[in-house]
Amino acid sequence: MTRRPHALALIVTCLVAALLALPGSATGAPEKQRSEPRFRHLDPGGQPDLDEKVPVNVVFVGHEPSEVNASAFRAALPSSASPVVRSRLWYGEVEELGIDYAYDYQLTFADDRYEDRLFRYLRKIAKKKPLTQFQQAYNDQAGTLDVTSNAWIDATKTEKWLAFNPPSGVDTRQPTIYLVDWFDRSDFQFHVYTKTDEPEPDTGYNFGKERDSRKLTAWGGTTAADEESGLGRTRRVWFHDLSAGPEAFAGSYDVENADLDGDSVPDYRIPPAWEYAPGGYRSPRALTGDLAKLVRYVFLDLLVTSSPIYPVELPTDEPPTSVNLDSNTYEGWAGVDASRRYIKPRLLQSEISEVLLGAKAISYDNQDFPLTGRARRCYEWWLQGRSCEPSSGLPPDANLYLQNEDDLARTKDDGDRVDYELPIFNYAVSTDDPTPLGFADDNWSDGTQSFVFNFINPFIVDAGYGLTTTQIHEVGHHTGLSHPHDGYDSESGMDFGPSGDFYFAWLGTSVNSIMSYIDLNWDFSQFDQDNMARFQAAAYIEATNRLAGEALAGPRPQRSYAELRRADRLVGAAERAFARHRYPQAWALAGRAYTWAVKGARDAGVDVERSIRRALRGARRAPLPPADEVEGATVDTLEPNDPRLLP
Repeated sequence: MTRRPHALALIVTCLVAALLALPGSATGAPEKQRSEPRFRHLDPGGQPDLDEKVPVNVVFVGHEPSEVNASAFRAALPSSASPVVRSRLWYGEVEELGIDYAYDYQLTFADDRYEDRLFRYLRKIAKKKPLTQFQQAYNDQAGTLDVTSNAWIDATKTEKWLAFNPPSGVDTRQPTIYLVDWFDRSDFQFHVYTKTDEPEPDTGYNFGKERDSRKLTAWGGTTAADEESGLGRTRRVWFHDLSAGPEAFAGSYDVENADLDGDSVPDYRIPPAWEYAPGGYRSPRALTGDLAKLVRYVFLDLLVTSSPIYPVELPTDEPPTSVNLDSNTYEGWAGVDASRRYIKPRLLQSEISEVLLGAKAISYDNQDFPLTGRARRCYEWWLQGRSCEPSSGLPPDANLYLQNEDDLARTKDDGDRVDYELPIFNYAVSTDDPTPLGFADDNWSDGTQSFVFNFINPFIVDAGYGLTTTQIHEVGHHTGLSHPHDGYDSESGMDFGPSGDFYFAWLGTSVNSIMSYIDLNWDFSQFDQDNMARFQAAAYIEATNRLAGEALAGPRPQRSYAELRRADRLVGAAERAFARHRYPQAWALAGRAYTWAVKGARDAGVDVERSIRRALRGARRAPLPPADEVEGATVDTLEPNDPRLLP
């Protein structure tokens, strides 16, 4: 969604007025003369103007005011944010969505009575267990102490308790982060948080039970209606417990090695509570800054007010009301029908319905193709880093995109029955090729989403994965959702991922979202659903503004006035709902405004379908980004240093 000059509305107004003033003008003669409307909310040709004062509750439990400098903590937090389309950044373009957030922080230090209640509850639900491999690995180093015991504490039960038992004055319907420290109390026990109720649906592998790397220090984002652990009512809670662990993903277990991911850059991590001590891994004076980093870069940038990875408008002529999940499987695994064995269509459709807002009908079909000929060659050369179409000028990373773009006609099988066939391509092979799990590609021109790719082979299955969950994750990217461990910080203008100074961003993956790498759930989080509704509201309003501008410049602009007045009122209602944090309502109202804008534009003589196609397909060719930059943002790997392969 690009910024357009606000002066366009004035220019159009003058042109229309001049035409209407011409004697015998064909434009105005047959119609009753009506004055052009003055809009309060529509901005013909311009961006949305969605503003939200976002209340952010920060609750310190076990962190005392003497340990946390409240003024320094506030000073380290952002005052505002404006999300951008991250894929456009690869091509040198900063594309804002027309959304502006202003943060309103409320800091609460829980009193002794509240802390007693929480920690008494945690002891009650704790289950004694052996040390995790990572707690033992921590003990094997020169830490400040040894972890002498361990307990599993149910993460979703803890989230639910915090959601419905907040300190006085804290409304957990608003974004709320609990910063917890149990250490130094007489009733403290070493512990980790667990979620063990959602095995992988295709393989039955239970990451939560079987992998020590999936034992947590943080959790949150569960929806009211989550099938396994729903909260019952909508709450927006995430907690981080500095006294839990140590854990694997964000490296709190390692207090000796500077570089955890092997990129020759020191990795900044958040250590356990007891390491903030003289002679410990981190100075006690650093605690305030580290907690602020968690709030800013994890809770706000990655969860509560994230930026989309791809444009939030799907590449369709109009916002689709019917979508076909068009799965196409290249079957190359001898003796295995991968599409039948490793895809659960009903689960895929059910989960994707949570983010394909406006799609009243979501269907699924699969076609199998042999992995032969050009398809096999481009796949194998993609693995080898060799281009299968050198004349394109694109690198080998584009092989699968180029091959499937050429073959797209044979994979489309729904004709005009749906508004959008979402292109999904699966590759099943017998060998343990070092493929990623999947990736959602762009169009190699301007950062618009293109195809979804997923992979299955014996190594991937042995690691616990089928195809369904990868498809849900990658389609989530295709619709715009980012990972909860990489994102954009608006005030610094920085796109970042979990490495170097931001290695601690891996903590964002401890959230009830399929977009996470933690593999403990296969749903979209409350934060995902909030952000998607915001994004779609902005997309509808921008489309409404664009059509309004074209209607006013059309052959019969006066015929659109009544419809545009309706659209103006609905945009205003959407803006008010957005400001009141009623995101689904804002999206629905914006969609109604768009419907009236379409009608008005048609009445004004605008070829609406051609207009929409022109807006969507006016690709801006830009210098290609480095291949590793694109991969870092979109490819979901299973490489040796990937936390997903940790035991």
